[in-house]
Amino acid sequence: MNFTYMVRCADGTLYTGWTNDLDRRCKAHNAGRGARYTRTRLPVTIVYVERHETKQAAMRREYALKQLTHAQKEALVASAENEWPQHIQKDDAP
Repeated sequence: MNFTYMVRCADGTLYTGWTNDLDRRCKAHNAGRGARYTRTRLPVTIVYVERHETKQAAMRREYALKQLTHAQKEALVASAENEWPQHIQKDDAP
């Protein structure tokens, strides 16, 4: 399974990415080994997740999400379309 995700950084900004291991990727972000963008904005918290069958689909969706305005991204975060993986509880997300 592949995921497209958004994290909220400590400064309130959103970062969008994709991964095939959401737990590992979030831990990497918070350990300063994630994206360059998030390294100076720690800690990060998962706020949006979508599941995808293929890496290509996750990457396409990541690109599409990055084209959205901040207001559109915030609307997605607030929406019911958020597909949290069963093994990660929203309240427990890093």
